[in-house]
Parts: sequence; structure tokens; C-alpha cells
Amino acid sequence: MLARNHPNDKNWTRQEQMAYWINAYNAFTIKLICDNYPIASIKDVKKGVPFVSDTWTIDFIKIENKTYDLNNLEHGILRPKYKDPRIHFAVNCASFSCAPLRNEAYMPEKLEEQLNDATRKFINAANFRNSIISAKKADLSKYFTWYAGDFKDAAPSVIAFINKYATTPLDADAKIDYLDYNWNLNEQKSTSAAK
Repeated sequence: MLARNHPNDKNWTRQEQMAYWINAYNAFTIKLICDNYPIASIKDVKKGVPFVSDTWTIDFIKIENKTYDLNNLEHGILRPKYKDPRIHFAVNCASFSCAPLRNEAYMPEKLEEQLNDATRKFINAANFRNSIISAKKADLSKYFTWYAGDFKDAAPSVIAFINKYATTPLDADAKIDYLDYNWNLNEQKSTSAAK
């Protein structure tokens, strides 16, 4: 269905368009992984694809009569058109350090609630993705350095953006470290043994 319907700027609301492109990114990321499984990391997909420098530049997404790659969706459409840094917590790159994939599609009528929820969960998760240790110290995701400009466009600083969603707000002078990004596939292993 995603491949047959293309958002029309004139007939689709901003929320409809944004939900569509987030869902397209996530669905096509899953398709890319499934089509190339087993792999240890999404970065392994590029191996064996001639003239491709990285996974995100593989032209495999067909929507109506256009072909896209994952970079087109995230950096060519979602980030520049909608200028909403919460997108970083909605799109999933199939890696451990990525924001978790929701168990539901993003829906226009509840997009604000879903984006706020995804952002809040990511920022407040005390895990390998992101961890606010105290008001004085945080180990943050690389998202906050890679896309610092996106967060600063929405708030006076990265810390100010984080504090809009954090249950433990950070002091303006908090010590910030950035966690290594884990590109390993975030697959779920079966817990039941085959008999």
C-alpha cells in the first residue's frame, strides 16, 4: 500500500504526510533487512551491491513512479520538510542504538502524541541508547551530536530540548558524554527452543 500511494502536498495534511514518510522509512528498513537476512548489522547490506557506498544509498524504494533510498526519505524529505527533531526517535535503522520501533504505525490523528511518546521514552530510557544519570551528568545518544542543529532549531540548546521531555531535567552545565553507537542488528532472538 505504501508503494502505491504518494503523499500529495495539496490534498494531504502535514500530519498525514509526516506519518506516511515515517512509516515508509520504517517499513522499507524492515524490508531491506528481511531481503538480506541473515546479517549482523544493517551496514552489512551494502556488501555485494555494486557502486553503493553505504546501505542508506541503495535505490530500492519504489513509490508510485519514483525510486528512493533511505537517505532520500530521512534527509531529503523528513528532516528538511518537517523540521521536527522528534523524527529521530520515530525512524528506526534496525540497530541496537536506534530508537525502538513502535508496535503500531504512526497515525495522522495521533501523530503528536506518538512523537512525544517516542521522544520521551528514548530520552528517559536508562539503557545503552541514552542515559540521564543525574541532573549533573548524562550519557547521551550520538543522535544529540550528529543532529545537534535539528535539536537547536526546536529549542535554545540540546539540553533545553532534552529537558522538555526528561523526567530528570539536566542542569545547563551538566557533564555530557556520548555513547558509542551500536550498529548490531536489533533482532529479537527466539526464547523457545525448537523440539
